[in-house]
Amino acid sequence: MSANHSHTDPHTGPLTDASSVAVIGAGIAGLACTNVLTQAGQRVALFDKARGAGGRMSSKRRPDATVDLGAQAFTVRDDDFAAEVERWRGAGCIAEWPNAVYQASPSGWQPYHDGQTRYTGAPRMSAITRHLAETLTAQGAILYSATRITALTKTADGWELSCQNGDVFGPYTQVVITAPPPQAESLVQPWDNTLSSLCKHLPQQSCWAGWAVFETPLPTLPGVAPDWQMARAQHPALRLISRNATKPGRETEPESVSLIAQLDWSAAHLEEQSDAVAQQLFDALKSLFPALLAFPRVSDIGAHRWRYSQPAEDVDMPTEGFAIGRDGLALCGDSLRGGRVEDAWLSGYTLAQALLEERGSTVSPR
Repeated sequence: MSANHSHTDPHTGPLTDASSVAVIGAGIAGLACTNVLTQAGQRVALFDKARGAGGRMSSKRRPDATVDLGAQAFTVRDDDFAAEVERWRGAGCIAEWPNAVYQASPSGWQPYHDGQTRYTGAPRMSAITRHLAETLTAQGAILYSATRITALTKTADGWELSCQNGDVFGPYTQVVITAPPPQAESLVQPWDNTLSSLCKHLPQQSCWAGWAVFETPLPTLPGVAPDWQMARAQHPALRLISRNATKPGRETEPESVSLIAQLDWSAAHLEEQSDAVAQQLFDALKSLFPALLAFPRVSDIGAHRWRYSQPAEDVDMPTEGFAIGRDGLALCGDSLRGGRVEDAWLSGYTLAQALLEERGSTVSPR
């Protein structure tokens, strides 16, 4: 909605009533927060700079394969998150994966077990966020994709959100920002010194994620299951290898790997060209295979830079896992709770619960 249009949406009516909320960022935290609020009857508009929901749970479609470049899998520890994961399982958008994991180094490969059950999106990680976004829009939430919010303005009627192309949305009585702290800071700095200071004290780590698609399967390693799914790499550049074609729903795709870089290596190579980074990560992968094994021909290779990938280690995060500021501003996301998928979901979920409690509202039964 631009400044030259009525602040009314044909599906939800006026957005100026006392329960209108804007959520900036349609990753897992923003989707979780929006879900709780819409369940309680709040009117929510969800904004994301990308073409669709997903954040770091998004997937990249290549001509012959789909590669996950953010989270590859996730674990469950919290009871509320466990209940949500069961709903995802019922919707058919997740499955258990992986169960054949190795520790890989130039000196050899060994099975790796940590006792945790892991899940991935089916048929791709973005299936989870797509399911959540479709559910939310069916409940009346509005999703504005490809909409980068660049500034907030406080008016007598509430908050207005300015978009990169000059459009203005609102007013809203509540604004929830799930963007990484360096990006959130520019939005809150003119209005809330406490939230701005918090953002300054939540540094983020960067990460390169590469991919390679092959014409034929990877060679079989001696003593390693042919259908191995993931490997934790002991290499200065490479942290994780994920075989995308072993993921549920992608069995007919050609061989492809996601190559997640070490965080310190990513920081040192942050400004390099993506082609050069992709080649270095591919060379790291090859170094973990015996030199005598013939590697298949590559049909596609590339790399994506996550400038703000996850919270830095030993950061003093808010005890609640979110932050509520002045005049209806609030922050949530994995940056305020922890780097796991579960942390991001819990941050958005618990923030929404706290906002409803402030308003004296409750979540409607599912």
